[in-house]
Amino acid sequence: MHIADGILTGPVLIAGFAGTAILAALTMRRMDLEEIPKISVITAVFFIASLIKFPIGPSSVHLILNGLAGVVLGWRAFPAIMLGIILQTVLFGHGGVTVIGVNSIMLGGGALLAYLVWQLRLRFEFPKREVVFGTLAGATGIISSGIVLALALLTAGEAFVATAGYVLAAHVPIMIIEAAVVGACTGFLARVKPEVLAGQTGIRAR
Repeated sequence: MHIADGILTGPVLIAGFAGTAILAALTMRRMDLEEIPKISVITAVFFIASLIKFPIGPSSVHLILNGLAGVVLGWRAFPAIMLGIILQTVLFGHGGVTVIGVNSIMLGGGALLAYLVWQLRLRFEFPKREVVFGTLAGATGIISSGIVLALALLTAGEAFVATAGYVLAAHVPIMIIEAAVVGACTGFLARVKPEVLAGQTGIRAR
């Protein structure tokens, strides 16, 4: 789900970098050194998962796991994914340099929304709530990122209208898979090591 160089217009690219800079500054505030290993692990998971890609026009589909990043790292998910995108671009040319900002907002923003959905579980008390809200968070991470991707492609002109719709539809099965994966992971972690999950005794919103 990366946009390639040469697709988007200058104003969109500038807005992407500006938005990324703001979100990075906000989500990295008061970061502790103790958080870095956890962030590094999730960055590595995101990095590896999204390297397995299937091209679709100017974009691609692949596992993202930004929902998992959101439920584990909370607000720190954004810098983790941003770092993963930068490494993918520099090491493998995945996406492109000019679209690092847009791709970071697309995928990192999805992780933040997934975290907000995950936090809704605190308002409810019922068995398996971690599984339910983990599943919803996993789906939210993908569908929100897919919507941003489609909107970004629409700004590139009429030539990409059909591609935008196709790419969004192509991510529906990815959404289902990731929802199941994140739901299973949160259910397991809630039982054996709940402090790993954001909003428990791990990284909290500040």
